[in-house]
Amino acid sequence: MSHHAHGTFTVNVQPLTPAPAEGLGRFSIDKQIHGDLEATTKGEMFSAGDPQQGAAGYVAIEVVTGTLAGRRGTFALQHSATMDQNGLKMTVTIVPGSGTGELKGIAGTFTIHIENGQHSYDLEYTLPA
Repeated sequence: MSHHAHGTFTVNVQPLTPAPAEGLGRFSIDKQIHGDLEATTKGEMFSAGDPQQGAAGYVAIEVVTGTLAGRRGTFALQHSATMDQNGLKMTVTIVPGSGTGELKGIAGTFTIHIENGQHSYDLEYTLPA
C-alpha cells in the first residue's frame, strides 16, 4: 500500500573543492525537512552545464535521518535532473536497500516543488508491514 507525506524544507547548498574535473561543480547539500517527514539530510551533488543560460544538469545522493509516520531511521535519496529550453526534468528516488531502523525496506519517490523561492515535497512511499 502506497502512502503520502507532505511538507516543506530548507536547503543549504555550498560549493566544495576541488571540483572533480574542468566543467564540473561539486556541492554539499544539507536540508531541514518538516511536515509528515521530520528529518535532516547530508549529501553531495555534482553539476555541469550553464545554469545562467538555462541548460544544465545535476546528480546527487543524500542521506535522510529522521522520523516518518512515527518510524525512525535513515534512507538515501538519489537525484537526477536536467534543464533546457523544454523545461526542468527531475527524478528523486529512494535508493533501494538504503532504509535502516524502522524505515528498513522503504521504497518510493520524493517530488520537489519550488514556488516563490519556497521548497515543498510530496513523498510517495511504501514500507513493509
